[in-house]
Amino acid sequence: MSAAIRILLVDDHALLRGGVRMLLEQEPDMRVVGEAGTAEDALQIVRRDPPDVVIMDLSMPGMGGLAGIRQITAMDEKTRVLVLTAHAEDVYLFPVLEAGGSGYVTKNDADRKLVDAIRTVARGEVFLYPEAQRLLLDRYQRVKEGDAVDPVERLSERERQVLALTAEGYSAAEIGARIFVSPKTVETYRARVMEKLGLHHRAELVRFALRSGLLKND
Repeated sequence: MSAAIRILLVDDHALLRGGVRMLLEQEPDMRVVGEAGTAEDALQIVRRDPPDVVIMDLSMPGMGGLAGIRQITAMDEKTRVLVLTAHAEDVYLFPVLEAGGSGYVTKNDADRKLVDAIRTVARGEVFLYPEAQRLLLDRYQRVKEGDAVDPVERLSERERQVLALTAEGYSAAEIGARIFVSPKTVETYRARVMEKLGLHHRAELVRFALRSGLLKND
């Protein structure tokens, strides 16, 4: 009999972690070996004793899930990170994959999809819904055909606002107060901007905003 898949749960809601643990404890080939409420705590656990699969939320205090994915996958290439989040796939799919994540499950589908997703990523494969596969195919087709459209034209007016304010150094809370939306909505806009522009870091956002004229270089 093969060894059980060793799993680390990372979510800032203890109640959700408890529910996921109960779900996974019913599976004879899975064992939850740890829990963390932040990506920083997860990094410490992975550093001490790397699990096979990390189940990671995206919206958490501190560095957040995407930064956590990048650091975990850079730290131990054998540890797979599976995202479990309330965010829709079309917003975060590409940032998750680019950060090194191995799959994406929404919390609404956790009871039906999570167990299969864990087994898939533990085998070294990527778990994607059919809709996510379509998004990837569409993106590949756009790249193959050559997209000559000005990158700024891909952004909505609100996305341009978020890009400019982010490049100026404002936090999600500060941007939300300025444009009258919640910090989580700001994060959603920011993720869309990063995905549309193919950017990964704040420094790249600043350079892009300067080049495009969205940010004045005074």
